Amino acid sequence: MDDATLQFYRENAQAYADWAKGPSTRLTGFLASLPPGGAILELGCGAGNHTAKMLGAGFSVCATDGSPEMAVIASHRLGHPVQAMLFHELGAHEAYDGVWASACLLHVPRDELADILTRIHRALKPAGVFYASFKLGDGDGRDSLGRYYNYPSAQWLQSVYAEAGKWIALASDTSEIKSFDEAPATMLHLTVRKIAA
Repeated sequence: MDDATLQFYRENAQAYADWAKGPSTRLTGFLASLPPGGAILELGCGAGNHTAKMLGAGFSVCATDGSPEMAVIASHRLGHPVQAMLFHELGAHEAYDGVWASACLLHVPRDELADILTRIHRALKPAGVFYASFKLGDGDGRDSLGRYYNYPSAQWLQSVYAEAGKWIALASDTSEIKSFDEAPATMLHLTVRKIAA
């Protein structure tokens, strides 16, 4: 992750955790696509709102966040371990039925995203399901708080996903949000299934 962005989340972990919204309505469909009690890797879990719903539904969850401070807050709230892990540290091989990455991979520098997606593809079991959301745009940049975003187009993302591995598209839609800095943004939500090589 971009150093300045990671530092923002480390310094503002409590404020961000207090602001964090409830679980995405898309989580229900994601969980329904997995085997009961399956293994889920959550990247960028933040305050743990999605993790709580996954655990409540009986799934085995490996929750992670790049900010050690955020990981401590989420672990305390959940009563469940949360690992401090950066995206490029993911080294698992066919370990997870699903990977959930809500509004976190949008901070990965553009020239590093294909590698991170390749790591996710490798970490999924055959036919594993992967959800991620991104802020749409036409080129990377920073918001008013100095956070880096890759601001992809749907077409650019499609090519990067294809570079990282073979996938079957399960769902794609957009939503309008207000960010932590109150700026409006259009989010692209992508759910795909891994095709084993």
